[in-house]
Amino acid sequence: MEGGNSPSLQLQQLPLATAAVSVQPHTDSFSYKENLIGALLAIFGHLVSSIALNLQKYSHIRLAGSKDPRAYFRTKTWWSGFLLLLLGELGVFSSYAFAPLSLIVPLSAVSVVASAIIGIIFIKEKWKPKEFLRRYVLSFVGCGLAVVGTYLLVTFGPNSHEKMTAENITRHLVSWPFLLYMLVEIIVFCLLLYFYKERNANYIVVILLLVALLGSMTVVTVKAVAGMVLVSIQGTLQLDSPIFYIMLVCMIATAIYQATFLAQASQLYDSAQISSIGYILSTTAAISAGATFYLDFMGEDVLHICMFALGCLIAFLGVFLITRNRKKPVPFEPYISMDAMPGMQNMHDKGIAVQPDLKASFSYGALENNDSMPEIYTPATLPIVQEQHGSKAASVPPYRVLEHSKKE
Repeated sequence: MEGGNSPSLQLQQLPLATAAVSVQPHTDSFSYKENLIGALLAIFGHLVSSIALNLQKYSHIRLAGSKDPRAYFRTKTWWSGFLLLLLGELGVFSSYAFAPLSLIVPLSAVSVVASAIIGIIFIKEKWKPKEFLRRYVLSFVGCGLAVVGTYLLVTFGPNSHEKMTAENITRHLVSWPFLLYMLVEIIVFCLLLYFYKERNANYIVVILLLVALLGSMTVVTVKAVAGMVLVSIQGTLQLDSPIFYIMLVCMIATAIYQATFLAQASQLYDSAQISSIGYILSTTAAISAGATFYLDFMGEDVLHICMFALGCLIAFLGVFLITRNRKKPVPFEPYISMDAMPGMQNMHDKGIAVQPDLKASFSYGALENNDSMPEIYTPATLPIVQEQHGSKAASVPPYRVLEHSKKE
């Protein structure tokens, strides 16, 4: 009797096992819905931030000739941009609580695309259709590639989701993959900082690598803080845990130092180079940090990982093409005051400096190469007339302004 009942018991247990397996697709759909919410919040935040920054820039341009350097504080345009910037950053911050870190970080390409489109729409110069297309064809191609890369990122992004509780974050923080990653990152950061400070290696890759390494820690802590805030809002309080404040302090500190290195890079290099190279390095470092700390790609198949990597590469290429076509600013030509030259102090009554122009293309004292100019345009001898301060007039030999060589 017992032997006859055991097969029936085993058959009755089969539907239960099948029902347990059927729960997995519902979990995947819920994960994809969270990914979509996080991606939409990130895209919205980057779009609004781009509009806000362009509004503030427009306010600064309009008041460029104002005597008051802080006149833009009294304009509605600047304050509208400031409020929109806060709204955009809040949207990006909230997106980290829903979607994986490796999905949210590459979506910052949306801000580059939005800035390029806004610049083309509100361009002041009038171009002919053929010249316009020739000038901005790379920007259009870059925008298209960035949109395709963003679609691949959202479609094939990782679906790893877990509640950002204090226990889970502490467990990830002491895991050996992240400790090994942190050890390698600290060593690389110290070496780069040594070459940058002691060896004066002011290369753009060195500075932006420092920014990328700091940024990878910033996004890791941002996701932890945002996730713990979301879990606390849902009913499980996490703000009383020490790990929350540790992550909060690390987030603020790394963000401040990251902004410091970015400011130093902007003083040395063009903003287009900083945007393209910084986006590539920062995204790569952030994805690596998310893969080791939050295990974003755990359980993902090879096809999804390859398509996600392809989306990143396409987005990288799109951002590079967009920033490559930006108009470089005309550098300021420094001038040497002529009254600071030896023997020129008494050229006028009050010693006022003079910068005479020649054909509107050359100025005396300009630090530029004049070897290609013909001899007729070379600076001539300037006689100096000195006032008589006594009974005898002091004769002063004529003074010739020397040409500057290429080395000077």
